[in-house]
Amino acid sequence: MKRGNKQLLVVGDRVLVEPSKAQTQTKVGLFLPAGVVEKEDVRAGVVVAVGPGQPLPPPQDEQEPWKEGFQRPRYLPMQVKIGDTALFFRKAAIEISFEGEPFLVVPYGAILVLVRGDSPVPDQLPPEL
Repeated sequence: MKRGNKQLLVVGDRVLVEPSKAQTQTKVGLFLPAGVVEKEDVRAGVVVAVGPGQPLPPPQDEQEPWKEGFQRPRYLPMQVKIGDTALFFRKAAIEISFEGEPFLVVPYGAILVLVRGDSPVPDQLPPEL
């Protein structure tokens, strides 16, 4: 993600989320105090950047990096895509500020549910793994 002349890179199996506003009012119209909103175990937000995934170990027949045939690092892909709405554990998220805007760094394992448009979720790993 790029803002101004700085670029924010997400590493490993982490996801950068722009937090959504917490509901401070019930459906009936009662206002909730801040303490009640903070006690919620699950939080939501829109995914704005995704890391490459969980690194996979090299194959057993892997050669040395300076020899011919060396393969680049491989990663286990994640189902998360930019633009998804993610529901995740509040305690697992780490709050950061980038260029004055609040974001959350969420580990892939803390994401409970993804809300996506029409695109299907893949059932198989890509063939290049």
